Amino acid sequence: MSDNGLSAARDKMERAGVAPEAIEVFTHYYRSLEDGATGLIPEETIEPLTDIPSIEDVEVDEDQAREALARTVLIKLNGGLGTSMGMDRAKSLLPVRDGRSFLDLLVEQVRAARSTYGVSLPLVFMNSFRTRHDTLEALAAHPDIAVDGLPLDFLQNREPKLRADDLTPVTWEADPELEWCPPGHGDIYTALVASGVLDALIERGYRYAMTSNSDNLGAAPSARIAGWFAASGAPYAPEMCRRTPADVKGGHLAVRKADGRIILRDTAQTPEDQMHYFTDQFRHPYFHTNNLWFDLVVLRRTLAERRGILGLPLIRNLKTVDPADRGSTPVIQMETAMGAAVEAFEGATAIEVPRSRFLPVKTTNDLLLVRSDVYEVGEDGLLTMVGDEACTVDLDRRYYATVKDFEERFAQGVPSIRDASTLTVRGDWSFGADVVATGDAVVGPDGAPGRVPDGARI
Repeated sequence: MSDNGLSAARDKMERAGVAPEAIEVFTHYYRSLEDGATGLIPEETIEPLTDIPSIEDVEVDEDQAREALARTVLIKLNGGLGTSMGMDRAKSLLPVRDGRSFLDLLVEQVRAARSTYGVSLPLVFMNSFRTRHDTLEALAAHPDIAVDGLPLDFLQNREPKLRADDLTPVTWEADPELEWCPPGHGDIYTALVASGVLDALIERGYRYAMTSNSDNLGAAPSARIAGWFAASGAPYAPEMCRRTPADVKGGHLAVRKADGRIILRDTAQTPEDQMHYFTDQFRHPYFHTNNLWFDLVVLRRTLAERRGILGLPLIRNLKTVDPADRGSTPVIQMETAMGAAVEAFEGATAIEVPRSRFLPVKTTNDLLLVRSDVYEVGEDGLLTMVGDEACTVDLDRRYYATVKDFEERFAQGVPSIRDASTLTVRGDWSFGADVVATGDAVVGPDGAPGRVPDGARI
C-alpha cells in the first residue's frame, strides 16, 4: 500500500515540476515514515548542553570581522503567509513602524552594513510559491539591493500532504492548493542546491551564510559574529539565547549520548510525558533563535557525499488537509527543521548572543510590542529597546488574534507601554489616541465592547 503511495506522490511532484533533488529527499523521509519513525528524542538519549561561549566575551579582530562579512550572504526565510495572524500574503510585507514593513527594515539593515563595512552583502530570500510574487514586487522599490549575478530569491520546495490512513497523496477538490505543504525550513539546504544559488554564491567568492526568519528584526547583519564564525573554523553554528520562563517552548540543543553529536530538539520531538524536562530552563538553559551560520563550501561537499540528503530528523505533523476544517481528511505533513542540520556537520558549535538578536513577531502581542515606544528605530533599520526590560503584552485572542481585528481596535495607534511592566486586555476594547499604560496595566473586565478614550492612563 505504501509503495503505491510513494509512487503516486513522486508522480504528483514530477507533474508539478518539483525539483528532482527535492523528490529524492521526500522519498527518503517517506521511507522513514513507513518504517515507523516518529522523530521523538527521549530525554534519556541526550545530555543537556549547558556551556557555550558568548559573543560578548570572545575576542574578534575588526579586520577579520570585516573580511568575514565580505564573504557572507544574508538569507531570509520568507515562505510564511502569517496565517496564524489571519494574513494571506507574506508576513514580511506587514507594516511594522511608520508604514515600513519587515522587508523595508531588513533592506535598511543591509544598506547600513554595506556602508559601514564596505561589503557587498547579498540579501537573498527563500520564498514559497505563495510569497514570491508579492515579495519581488515589493523589492522592486529597492533597486539598489540586488547584487550583480545573484538572484534576489530562490523557491522553497513543496510536497504532497499524505493521508494519515494509507500514506497516499491526499485529494481535496474544494481547494487543490491545500493538497500541498512545505517540507519545513529544513528544505533550505535542498532548495539552495536545486535552485543553483549555492553554486552561484560559491563561484562569486562567498563562503558563509547567515540565515534567519524574515519576521525577526533582531537578526541583523553582524560583522562580529561573522568574524567569530570564520575564525572558529566550524562548519555550522546556531545563535542561542538564555532561556527565561517565557521561552519554554523554544527548541534547545543537546548532546546525543550515542555519538556525542550536538542535536536540536523541538517540542514536536519531545515525548508528551517528558515535557517537564523540555521546559526546564535550568536543565536546558539555552533556546534556539533560528538564526544560524553555515559554511557554503562544506554544505556543498556534505550534500555531494550524502547524495543530496543531509538526513535531518523527521518531524511528523498530524493535521487536517484544510487547517480551518477539523472535520476534513486527516493528513501527515513530513517536515524537517533548518536548525537540525547541526548534527549533520562534524565540528558544529554554537554561540550565545544577546536577547536583542531575537525579536520575532508570531502574534499580535509581538506586533504591538515592536510598534510601541518600547523600541526606537534607527536609520540603520535596527530596533533598540528603550529601558532594561520589555513590557509583557497579553491581548484577548477572541478579539485581537488577527491583524485585521488588531488594526481596527488600534486604529489611532498603539498605547505607550514604555513605563508598563505588563499590559493585559480582556474583552473587546478599542483604543483612542495617546493612551499611556504604566505598571501592571489591565483593561477589562470582559463585557460589552468598550473604548479606552484619547489620552487615558491605564
